Amino acid sequence: MKVFITGGTGFLGAALSQGLLAEGHSVTILSRSSHHRNLMPGAAYCEGNPTKKGAWQNEVCKHDVVINLAGASIFRTWSEKNREAIRSSRILTTRNLVDAIGQAPKNITLLSGSAVGYYGFRADEELDENSSPGDDFLAEVVQAWETEAKMAEQFGARVVLCRIGVILGRDGGALSKMLSVFKWGLGSPLGSGSQWFSWISLHDLVNIFIYLMANKNISGPVNCTSPHAVTNREMTKALGKALHRPTILPPVPAFVIKGALGEFSDVFVKGQRVVPRKLLDEGFVFAYPEIREAFAHLV
Repeated sequence: MKVFITGGTGFLGAALSQGLLAEGHSVTILSRSSHHRNLMPGAAYCEGNPTKKGAWQNEVCKHDVVINLAGASIFRTWSEKNREAIRSSRILTTRNLVDAIGQAPKNITLLSGSAVGYYGFRADEELDENSSPGDDFLAEVVQAWETEAKMAEQFGARVVLCRIGVILGRDGGALSKMLSVFKWGLGSPLGSGSQWFSWISLHDLVNIFIYLMANKNISGPVNCTSPHAVTNREMTKALGKALHRPTILPPVPAFVIKGALGEFSDVFVKGQRVVPRKLLDEGFVFAYPEIREAFAHLV
């Protein structure tokens, strides 16, 4: 299939592009800069800013599948300026993609990146695709983001909302930020340590996207997480064991994290216990369902 990707040069996008090419698919990556050209042999590049209308939109309708992974990072303090960037980058990109899909002469599949932040912070409640949304900043952003993506259904598109958990991979993402701390023996739980950590290995996530492309009967929200969420304390112990480093330091108090990061600290000291119910019901097989297996593979 011919696949058009926004965010194709990022941590997830680059791995997914490589996976698609290895499967024999044709990949076009939307990039703001011509400097990215030829970074991935076999991929085509289309220059353009996804938050703005432009000639790049004409390329979208030439493809069978659109994968939307673009959006400003949430991993920074949530000042008013950064909040606006987080929200507008997702809303405008998705809106422009949907407008382009509306001009396509055939029905397109849209796999729209989303996040488990949709559910808000719900303590120990087990959350599947039928669970209600939260009401905090991230939950509101994700709801608005998904609403924009679902507009493509009016043009005959199959829309899948990929609610992604914390991605664990070798060369970036959350794991790269944790490794340096743990390697110095400074790893410890955050806050109470009892908050849930809904994660997914990068390997499995790439396979999930390829699986969702091929399975035409799947649409709507899909939780892209491991079937086994863990608490922050369990995650800390598992990573320490994989690295053969101690994790005996006392937890970092929640008020210290909040003092440094403000409202963004909720991402670390609160969490969601998310279950990928749709994928399990469809029979998707995870290569790394347990976090100990994932860390052993990654580190």
